Amino acid sequence: MTGLSVETLAADAVEPITSAGNAQLGIAVLAGIAVIVLLITKLKMHAFLALTIGSLALGSFAGAPPAKTIAGFTAGLGSTVAGVGVLIALGAILGKLLADSGGADQIVDTILARTGKRAMPWAMVLIASIIGLPLFFEVGIVLLIPVVLLVAKRGNYSLMRIGIPALAGLSVMHGLIPPHPGPLVAIDALDANLGVTLALGVVVAIPTVILAGPVFSRYAARWVDIQAPEKMIPQRPSEDLDRRPGFGATFATILLPVALMLIKALVDIVVDDPEQGLQKVTDVIGSPLIALLAAVLVGMFTLGRAAGFTRARLSTTVEKSLAPIAGVLLIVGAGGGFKQTLIDAGVGEMILDFSENWSIPALLLGWLIAVAIRLATGSATVATISAAGLVAPLAADMSTSHAALLVLAVGAGSLFFSHVNDAGFWLVKEYFGMDVGQTVKTWSVMETIISVVSLVFILLLSLVL
Repeated sequence: MTGLSVETLAADAVEPITSAGNAQLGIAVLAGIAVIVLLITKLKMHAFLALTIGSLALGSFAGAPPAKTIAGFTAGLGSTVAGVGVLIALGAILGKLLADSGGADQIVDTILARTGKRAMPWAMVLIASIIGLPLFFEVGIVLLIPVVLLVAKRGNYSLMRIGIPALAGLSVMHGLIPPHPGPLVAIDALDANLGVTLALGVVVAIPTVILAGPVFSRYAARWVDIQAPEKMIPQRPSEDLDRRPGFGATFATILLPVALMLIKALVDIVVDDPEQGLQKVTDVIGSPLIALLAAVLVGMFTLGRAAGFTRARLSTTVEKSLAPIAGVLLIVGAGGGFKQTLIDAGVGEMILDFSENWSIPALLLGWLIAVAIRLATGSATVATISAAGLVAPLAADMSTSHAALLVLAVGAGSLFFSHVNDAGFWLVKEYFGMDVGQTVKTWSVMETIISVVSLVFILLLSLVL
């Protein structure tokens, strides 16, 4: 479930690397995914190597020239790291500042003191939903992970009991609620009303996030009963600090990138004039890169200086924050490379060909097409835009409310069953210290619940409206 930009999608729209028939291509996709799963689960191969080999195997099975397969994989890896890598690095720096300064401890102590044990999953889903409203999924993860891991560790919670509600809040916002890129482009493609879509999206999102978050986390914690991985937990500073940042300053620092991106989103909606000066400014300060960079720079003062850090200590903190994420970056990048190999092979077009003659209701059709493209390509945004383009003619005669519901149906389908071709799958797996099977039983099932429950509420709304 990668948060791709519209520019990334334009880069994705390349010529297919193979002219293989649909049957051969379908077999190649299944074989490529099988190779990845077997290498990781049976041979215990590192996920970066398995994804690389699986991408080459997919191209080979599809009859693509090796040079084009390699070029597609490296292009996908490069674009994913370019779009996500810097954000993960900045998030890691901010997380280390939070940990070493005692700021994360301050937040965790406050949450634990003011929230009962039974209410904690509900508190996490609320925080994640608020933070996730204007953020790409990956940005939300890197901002929330230090808090999630510390709350699980210090409160002695199963990681899934705390982590699943946080992930559900982020994922629902990403798939259903503008200003995320997928819903925005679908609104444009279907000529839907943004305000109506946003309002109906919130109506669908609330029960969906409750069922997929706090409710499902009860079962996820039984299926995968793990604690927060020690290597990913922000460590307390080795020496005792004379002081640590206050709760207000720490929370404000975490929310700074959220606020900057939310301001950009609101200005984009209200002003809607790229040549207007205010929008030009907010487009810059509200970009994920600048927003997170601003939070890091502010955090050096509100967190580091507040804890009495010297300039040398700040430099050391930054340096130490980057080493643990090297493996995560490579795995996420390789997941993006595999996704690009699938797209270049023409999998999206294959699914669109299959769906042309389906005679089913428009809302269900949009959902099913998005599900198929999501399963094949791993990208929620690509699935949203491809499916919206296919069902756009059906929206011409729809009412305002039903056009908005069609946008939401497509967005819901785009979240279905994240697996090994989704960079988000590997991001969650590595941060939470799970193996592939555990990630499927928790993260992948959670995504499926979000997708199916959303569709149910969308269809119910269509009967009422």
